[in-house]
Amino acid sequence: MLIVADNLRITNRPVQAALDRMDQEPIRDMVTRCVAAGAQAIDINSGPLSRNPEEKMTFLVEAVQSATTLPLILDTSNPKAMEAGLIACRNKAIINGFSPEPRKLSAILPLAKKYHTDIIGYLLYPNSQVPVGEEDCIQVAIELFDAFKKAGLENEQLIIDPVVAPVIWENGIHHNRSILSVIRLLPDILGFPVRTIAGISNLATGSLPPETKRKLECAFLPMLAAAGLSMALINVFHRETLQTARICHSFLNPGVFSWAEI
Repeated sequence: MLIVADNLRITNRPVQAALDRMDQEPIRDMVTRCVAAGAQAIDINSGPLSRNPEEKMTFLVEAVQSATTLPLILDTSNPKAMEAGLIACRNKAIINGFSPEPRKLSAILPLAKKYHTDIIGYLLYPNSQVPVGEEDCIQVAIELFDAFKKAGLENEQLIIDPVVAPVIWENGIHHNRSILSVIRLLPDILGFPVRTIAGISNLATGSLPPETKRKLECAFLPMLAAAGLSMALINVFHRETLQTARICHSFLNPGVFSWAEI
């Protein structure tokens, strides 16, 4: 299970401040600390970037890749920003992402073919609502895969995000139970060993105490790992969550157990 750092978010005030000043140093420092903590890929969550999207995404990509050669997940809904990031990226790039939403099918999905990159697909309805039950999630996955193949992409380029829901949502727990089954079933349903990714931090939103958020992450992450999750998107500065991810990897690794890995 690959550990992806989700620390580089535009909602993180130091990241926003660095972007406003176009100052690479705080970005490089954060990335260096993420790598030291154990990140194996970096998610660049720039948000929509409504102003100067190409310039800002180029800045972020260049700042991050000046500090690491790890794969970069470009996380924006702005097609112009996404393409600028792909052009600037020398590291392995992954597009994050697309869904059955018409705008993303027309403007984001084709970039994966144009730039020969992997792409993350979200199990969401076209109106961006989250399907709740297992059957609904699977139906969305089939429709998502159909759109993906019509875009001329290869199976190996697809990564599916079943969308972890906040537990405070009315059907959040029900949905999160459903995605455990969905992750297990996807390879059989789609006919190939599809990779999956999940944003663990989505479990807890709002003003929950930090220790409660960590408990939720540490409880649900092993369930996802046992279901076959390929990539865990986590705050790598959450020590307990990171350690749980490492232990899950050690338990599920077909090789010899090593204390050094945890």
